[in-house]
Amino acid sequence: MPHELLSPLPGTFYRRPAPDKPLYKNEGDEVAVGDVIGLIEVMKSFNEVKAEVAGKIVRFLADNEEPVMAGQALVEIA
Repeated sequence: MPHELLSPLPGTFYRRPAPDKPLYKNEGDEVAVGDVIGLIEVMKSFNEVKAEVAGKIVRFLADNEEPVMAGQALVEIA
Protein backbone atom coordinates (compact mmCIF):
# COMPACT_ATOMS: atom_id res chain seq x y z
CA MET A 1 0.00 0.00 0.00
CA PRO A 2 1.60 3.30 -1.06
CA HIS A 3 2.13 6.04 1.50
CA GLU A 4 0.25 9.25 0.65
CA LEU A 5 2.11 12.45 1.38
CA LEU A 6 -0.45 15.05 2.46
CA SER A 7 -0.41 18.81 2.07
CA PRO A 8 0.38 20.46 5.42
CA LEU A 9 -1.39 23.70 4.40
CA PRO A 10 -3.98 25.03 1.98
CA GLY A 11 -2.38 26.89 -0.92
CA THR A 12 -0.82 26.33 -4.34
CA PHE A 13 1.34 23.25 -4.94
CA TYR A 14 4.51 23.73 -6.96
CA ARG A 15 6.66 20.85 -8.22
CA ARG A 16 9.66 23.08 -9.03
CA PRO A 17 11.53 25.75 -7.02
CA ALA A 18 11.06 28.39 -9.78
CA PRO A 19 9.43 28.46 -13.23
CA ASP A 20 12.82 28.13 -14.98
CA LYS A 21 14.12 25.35 -12.70
CA PRO A 22 13.73 21.56 -13.10
CA LEU A 23 11.14 19.59 -11.15
CA TYR A 24 12.14 18.52 -7.65
CA LYS A 25 11.12 14.92 -8.34
CA ASN A 26 9.47 12.90 -11.09
CA GLU A 27 7.31 9.78 -10.98
CA GLY A 28 9.62 6.79 -10.60
CA ASP A 29 12.30 8.74 -8.69
CA GLU A 30 13.69 7.36 -5.44
CA VAL A 31 13.23 9.56 -2.38
CA ALA A 32 14.76 9.55 1.09
CA VAL A 33 13.13 10.83 4.26
CA GLY A 34 13.43 14.62 4.20
CA ASP A 35 13.82 15.02 0.42
CA VAL A 36 11.90 18.04 -0.88
CA ILE A 37 9.25 16.99 -3.39
CA GLY A 38 7.50 20.35 -3.80
CA LEU A 39 6.37 23.63 -2.30
CA ILE A 40 3.09 24.97 -0.96
CA GLU A 41 2.68 28.71 -1.49
CA VAL A 42 0.42 30.61 0.88
CA MET A 43 0.23 34.41 0.54
CA LYS A 44 3.73 34.67 -1.04
CA SER A 45 5.24 32.40 1.64
CA PHE A 46 6.73 29.14 0.33
CA ASN A 47 6.73 26.02 2.53
CA GLU A 48 8.73 22.93 1.56
CA VAL A 49 6.90 19.61 1.33
CA LYS A 50 9.30 16.83 2.34
CA ALA A 51 9.07 13.06 2.01
CA GLU A 52 8.09 11.38 5.28
CA VAL A 53 9.11 7.91 4.11
CA ALA A 54 11.82 6.51 1.85
CA GLY A 55 10.83 4.77 -1.36
CA LYS A 56 9.88 5.45 -4.96
CA ILE A 57 7.38 8.04 -6.18
CA VAL A 58 4.48 6.08 -7.67
CA ARG A 59 2.50 9.08 -8.90
CA PHE A 60 1.68 12.69 -8.22
CA LEU A 61 -1.92 13.29 -7.19
CA ALA A 62 -1.71 17.09 -7.54
CA ASP A 63 -0.48 18.94 -10.61
CA ASN A 64 2.07 21.73 -10.69
CA GLU A 65 0.46 25.08 -9.75
CA GLU A 66 -2.74 23.34 -8.60
CA PRO A 67 -4.65 24.78 -5.63
CA VAL A 68 -4.69 22.25 -2.77
CA MET A 69 -6.36 21.95 0.61
CA ALA A 70 -4.73 21.05 3.91
CA GLY A 71 -4.72 17.26 4.21
CA GLN A 72 -5.06 16.68 0.47
CA ALA A 73 -2.90 13.85 -0.90
CA LEU A 74 -0.10 15.22 -3.10
CA VAL A 75 1.98 12.17 -3.98
CA GLU A 76 2.09 8.40 -3.47
CA ILE A 77 5.37 6.84 -2.32
CA ALA A 78 5.87 3.08 -2.24
